[in-house]
Amino acid sequence: MESSSNIRIITTLGHVDHGKTTLMDSLLAANNIISSRMVGKMRYLDSREDEQERGITMETSAVSLKFQVFGSGPNGERSPISYMVNMVDTPGHVDFSSEVSIASRLVDGALVVVDVVEGVCTQTIAVLRQAYQDRLRPILVINKLDRLITELRLAPIEAYHHLTRLIEQTNAVMGNFFAAERMEDDLRWREGRERRLAEKKEQHADETDALVNDGDEFQERDDEDIYFAPERGNVVFASAIDGWGFRIGKFAQLYAAKLGVKEGNLRRVLWGDFYLDPKTKRVISYKHLRGRALKPLFVQFVLENIWAVYDAVVLNPNSEKIAKIVATLNLKISPRDLKSKDTRHLLSLIFSQWLSLSTCIIQAAIDIVPAPCVAQAIRLPKMLYPDFHEETNVPKNKSEEDLYTANSQPNALMCAYVSKMFAVSTRDLPENKKKTLTAEEMRAKAAEARRARESRPQETDLTSQGLEATSSINYTPDTAAEDINEQAEEEPEEDVEVILGFARLYSGTIRMGQKVYVVLPKYDTALEPTNAQNQQFLAEATVEGLYVMMGRELALTDTVQAGNIFAVRGLEGKVGRSATLCAPGDVESNETQNVKDSLFNLGRVNRVIAPIVRVALEPAMPADMPKLLAGMKLLSQSDPCVETFQQQTGEHVIVTAGELHLERCLKDLRERFARTEIHVSKPIVPFRETAVKGIDMAPTKSPGATRGTIKGSTSQGTINFTIRASPLPEPIRDFLLQNLATLKKVQHQLDHKADGQIGQLRAEEFVNENRGDITRDSEVRPDQFWTSLQHVCREVGGEWDNIVDRIWGFGPQRAGSCLLIDSRKLSGERSLKRRLERLKSDDTDTATDRVAIDFDGHIETGFQLATFQGPLCSEPVEGLAYFVESLEVDQERLTAEIAQNRLTQLSSALSSAVRDACRNGLLDWSPRLMLAMYSCDIQCSSKHR
Repeated sequence: MESSSNIRIITTLGHVDHGKTTLMDSLLAANNIISSRMVGKMRYLDSREDEQERGITMETSAVSLKFQVFGSGPNGERSPISYMVNMVDTPGHVDFSSEVSIASRLVDGALVVVDVVEGVCTQTIAVLRQAYQDRLRPILVINKLDRLITELRLAPIEAYHHLTRLIEQTNAVMGNFFAAERMEDDLRWREGRERRLAEKKEQHADETDALVNDGDEFQERDDEDIYFAPERGNVVFASAIDGWGFRIGKFAQLYAAKLGVKEGNLRRVLWGDFYLDPKTKRVISYKHLRGRALKPLFVQFVLENIWAVYDAVVLNPNSEKIAKIVATLNLKISPRDLKSKDTRHLLSLIFSQWLSLSTCIIQAAIDIVPAPCVAQAIRLPKMLYPDFHEETNVPKNKSEEDLYTANSQPNALMCAYVSKMFAVSTRDLPENKKKTLTAEEMRAKAAEARRARESRPQETDLTSQGLEATSSINYTPDTAAEDINEQAEEEPEEDVEVILGFARLYSGTIRMGQKVYVVLPKYDTALEPTNAQNQQFLAEATVEGLYVMMGRELALTDTVQAGNIFAVRGLEGKVGRSATLCAPGDVESNETQNVKDSLFNLGRVNRVIAPIVRVALEPAMPADMPKLLAGMKLLSQSDPCVETFQQQTGEHVIVTAGELHLERCLKDLRERFARTEIHVSKPIVPFRETAVKGIDMAPTKSPGATRGTIKGSTSQGTINFTIRASPLPEPIRDFLLQNLATLKKVQHQLDHKADGQIGQLRAEEFVNENRGDITRDSEVRPDQFWTSLQHVCREVGGEWDNIVDRIWGFGPQRAGSCLLIDSRKLSGERSLKRRLERLKSDDTDTATDRVAIDFDGHIETGFQLATFQGPLCSEPVEGLAYFVESLEVDQERLTAEIAQNRLTQLSSALSSAVRDACRNGLLDWSPRLMLAMYSCDIQCSSKHR
């Protein structure tokens, strides 16, 4: 392994079919992994059959390549320096956007590939946003320049203006990201300033102005380093299919001596409105052009030369011009290749020696992308503390220092982030493959077998007839057993899928057999590892295998050092989809404190796409149901954007990002994970039930009472209650729908604090326990939820003005847009808000209240049942409020029920009665069935608006 300063980790990002995998093929050809003739045809990193058939990448793959680049040594002499470049190829299709977010967490830089003809597309903007948010150092690769020549037939000057507009369009996207972030920072600063002002008014009423205005200014950030500029070296002009690419520094180096100018000065003027005055031989700007029809330097010195090569080789083949170009550029091309009819191959030979794409890309990665020891100090603070907006790269302890510097010393903290899990056949593991013998090993083995035969004594057995025994006499039981064992070894084992982790090592060294802590994404580093909340998100595992990923191949290794991408085995059953692996480095310090400081959570990532296509699955043969369930579990682990669960109806459901994603998942289930035929339902369309105030409604079910009022009771009238249903005002309903994730967190607070126990995760939460919530700009934080909800209710007014302190629960599934509101005198004691406050104190209920409160849970259960399955077609209810007007308990009958041990039946009857009352209350209004709406954001260039 190389030193961390000589390691680069980059990924390819871009729209589908913009040439990312072909670009990777060129780098692989430079490492002699594939033939240069197969670039763009083999698509080496697309290892799946359906990827090859469709011609698109569907899964993230990685390859580690070694390159030697000449650089200045300590004595100023140029010498070869070895670099390890970890490349991660990502899909460009929108269905596989989650793979992009996986890769961006593991790398330090990105090659943003843009088709020069198609320009900045939808996914281009998405991946640029991902790179900007994850603080990657981007390099813009303008690919398929050959299309401007062979397809569009543009002149060099036309191509220059086209390239200028493309770079400006890309920079406009980056500028929008910066402007949005700047506005957020400014708003956050103003809110913080107002908060500090309010605090200081209370503490120093007379000195407020002096205290607040002292050095309290908004710090502006410079946006110069986020833009793409060819003169800065972060723009590559390329044609991956023809194997060439360049940065303007290459031509500045070629022409500096001829023009008699410094290379650095020429690099600054080789792009832009700069021209060469033919009379004075000086470079002039646009304002000194004075109406003369001069060509920009980039057109004259760069594009026209490339156009000339294409014209002589491809468009109008001319052997004399080709020979002159080869002689001028001092290229070594055989006469056979010069006479070849394959003009594309000849073109790639010329460009591979003149403007090698692999050399250009690797040199750009070395120059632009920082090494892990530098990049981690920039990126890790945001990963470690995503909720803190004032970032600092000053480490708080020795472990953080190891992380920020990519320390790989033996006493350094071992910390790796597993970005995703993926499945590999056991036959594809290197330890299970037959070792390929070299020619010398084969000759040595043959000689050894020959000597063994010669040293074996001739066994003869003369029978009574004096006949010599045949060779079959030597076939003893021992030799038969040996042959059987050899045959058993040759027979392949059952092909089983094993789960590996796709990981990056941020610090330390990971070894085979090492014991590591597995930190799941919901682990809270602010709490102790022994805390009850953290225990279920912390486990131990043993590293069973380490692999260097080479695309479709895996290479076994004993150790991996910081700054490298690798695959790890031994996490199956411990990691769902992502995790952080940690192991303390300094074992001599305090063990308890050392473990706490050595546990980090790098997995708190927000996904950028949510799965929306939902289908139900069942095996063709009912007996294969266990296979299907096991396969769905493997699929859920190996694909970060798949959700699998069982609905209340008993159906086993899979949710994917789109149609293409669904096809890939079903193919994997049938051929790899479940290995059985599967029946797939049509896409499930979710409905919601609600009620509105219609113009012509049926008479109310309770004459003399408010519409929606339903009176109910249990058998024999032991418990009597009144519930009133009412449609929620639209502002309150929208607020609740926008803050469903916050509602779940509020409910967890109640679960985690009650009796010091951890609330059990529901099935759908367990499915997503390793997935971040999809962020919405309109969401509020849990500590601001009640205040924000109260503000919305007060704006609505009327009976909704003071309901916040009387909210009993949310539904369905305790986090929805339906409310259960207690309208009785003691309602404040039963509200969710009050229960959260009461857990922090020692308040107790009086004996008078306790009898009614004993039934609270069963009333809420009935409410949850009614909102989870509405009265129309058993779909969840949305936008309804249910007011508990009264609850009366007949003490004598209750005592009798308890004496007869019928309290359980009474509680169940109460839940059922409340459920029926809530459903009837909804039907008392004008019921409606809500159809799901597809939300779509359409993005287009300014010229198409």
